[in-house]
Amino acid sequence: MPSPGKLDYQADRIVITGDWTLPNYARLRQEVTSALASHKTAAHSPDLTSIDALDTAGASLLADLLGARKLLELTDKNSGLPPERRDLLRLVGEALAAPDEELPHQGSAIIAFIARVGRQVEDYWNQQRLLMGFTGQILATMATILPTPWRWRMTSLVFHVQQTGLNALPIVALLTFLVGAVVAFLGATVLDQFGATIYTVNLVAFSFLREFGVLLAAILLAGRTASAFTAQLGSMKANEEIDALRTFGLNPIELLVIPRVLAMVISLPILTFVGMLSGIIGGSLVCVMVLDISVPQILNILETKVRAIHFFVGLGKAPVFAFVIAVIGCLEGFKASGSAESVGEHTTSAVVQSIFMVILLDSIAAIFFMEMGW
Repeated sequence: MPSPGKLDYQADRIVITGDWTLPNYARLRQEVTSALASHKTAAHSPDLTSIDALDTAGASLLADLLGARKLLELTDKNSGLPPERRDLLRLVGEALAAPDEELPHQGSAIIAFIARVGRQVEDYWNQQRLLMGFTGQILATMATILPTPWRWRMTSLVFHVQQTGLNALPIVALLTFLVGAVVAFLGATVLDQFGATIYTVNLVAFSFLREFGVLLAAILLAGRTASAFTAQLGSMKANEEIDALRTFGLNPIELLVIPRVLAMVISLPILTFVGMLSGIIGGSLVCVMVLDISVPQILNILETKVRAIHFFVGLGKAPVFAFVIAVIGCLEGFKASGSAESVGEHTTSAVVQSIFMVILLDSIAAIFFMEMGW
């Protein structure tokens, strides 16, 4: 016959007996509260071997009575408990263990720093593995829908091209125009010391055709579009819209990710071309107004001194940057949980990762092209 659980104080120990189960929870809660108020448990060592029945509700009360850390210590050294009961107490103790109950760790500051760096490196490696897996999933989905034109989502593609490309044209053109003027001013200041201000045109053309045109456009899209992708997909996940798509047997990668990725791959080369043109125009305007270099001279230098390979090097990097930015933005959106805070954190992470990856890939490309002599 079931016996109600109780606390039996004997000499220097407290024997816990009876059924510590949900039906007895209300009465046991009062007894545990009374024991904690009288501080009796501090002077007695607990004995758990006389418990007749135990469930999760009773185990949580024992954790409140003894402390989660103390409960874990008892399960580790008390061989008189059945294995299933010991596992239950350990599981509840680990779940309820508070950070302030953890044993203090007195270690070297250098070891702590190395451990922190190691955790960050591990987190970065796990993020890159996840990114590679997500990239493979996107490429596999593209290969699947490519031979089936009726599955292409042209309306969504055109919409995202407008959002990521056409709507970003003014800000890209303005920013590159101003940066082109700044580069021309700085170049003229240095080259004037050598009487070579005419080479300011070459400097502006080389810098924007190879680097600044694509880099500025990619960084702008990383801040403007990658964050938008993350926020959109994160909000959809929070509202369980992505789960609803899977319930209907639809592939979220095909419906939500592929149009965004293709739109970015189409838009960034266009924005890069506009950025190159605007930067050269901004630098040329400074050359005309400040350095007294005529427009025919500028056009002649661009035609005879600037090789077309510089243009193709810069433009060739644009689709790669666009793909990476779009994939990171979509991945962070899928990683967001159901809270607004999580969406905000992953939006910030998408922008930081996108800019970092763009600069990293651009550095690798610069070394590669330099070694190839292009």
